[in-house]
Parts: sequence; C-alpha cells; structure tokens
Amino acid sequence: MKISSVATERLVLYPMSVGAAERVVAQEPGDGDLWAEGYPRDGDVRALTGFLRGVAERGDPGVFRHYEIRLDGVVVGGIGFHGPPDEVGFATVGYGLVPGVRGKGYASEALRALIEVARQGGASGVKGDADIANPDSHRVMEAAGMPCVAEDDTLRHFSLGF
Repeated sequence: MKISSVATERLVLYPMSVGAAERVVAQEPGDGDLWAEGYPRDGDVRALTGFLRGVAERGDPGVFRHYEIRLDGVVVGGIGFHGPPDEVGFATVGYGLVPGVRGKGYASEALRALIEVARQGGASGVKGDADIANPDSHRVMEAAGMPCVAEDDTLRHFSLGF
C-alpha cells in the first residue's frame, strides 16, 4: 500500500521523503518548501533523524513513516510512526505542531487520519505516550479515540486496538 497524501477536513498529511527529511534535520528548507514560523522544532529534528536511521537500517517503511502536516500548503508540524508495528502489531505514534496553530484541534484531526493509515496498513492498533505534565497531548490522543491505559511516575500511556 502506497500513500501519496491523506486529506482531512482542514489538513493534508504528506509522506516524508528521505530528501525532505534530510532538509528538516539540517534545518535548511529547499526551493518550494513552505515552512511555518517555528518549523522545524527540536521534536521534528529528532523524529526525522530516527526516520532516516530506520530507512538506512530497514529500507522504505511504507505507510509506517513520518508525515508533514500541512495547513493551506504550509508545513505546520509533523506526525508519524516511530517505526513498523511491534511484535503484537501495534504502531507507536508521535506528533507535534508549531505553537502558532496549537489549540485548534489540528493535532487530533491529524492523529485520527494517521490512525486510519495504521488500520489500513494492517496494524493491530496504535499506542503513544506523553509526559504527565503535558495535558494538551493527553487531550489530543483522547480526542482521537486513544484512551489512557496506564500511568507511571513520568508518563501517561494511550492505546487503541482495532
């Protein structure tokens, strides 16, 4: 299964290519890259460094990759998988938006679309976690249909099986 893009009501998720990921990691936009103020954030650089390492080790990840989140054609953040599904078929998700577009439901909207990508890609479910001190991220996962399933001293864990 190959995805050229995933459209939601207000956003478009574009699969990250190796070249685009390299530009984000270098924090140097290429011709035609439209990045919102504040993009890329440190989390984007870390996620795409991991994406590039995964491609080098395992090859193209298919749908279980990183995606740009675009609003009106401008990259406002990223969302994606931390790699292929684990031994029980669950794919770990992560996401982030630039501060200027937070609080408008975009992250939950993008996460709902990514959950559907995982479902269609054959995963058994999705999981994610967020720092205890990050209630905004808790709300994003809950709004996307991922209930909290565990909590420890530092993290809340969310999961949704299909």
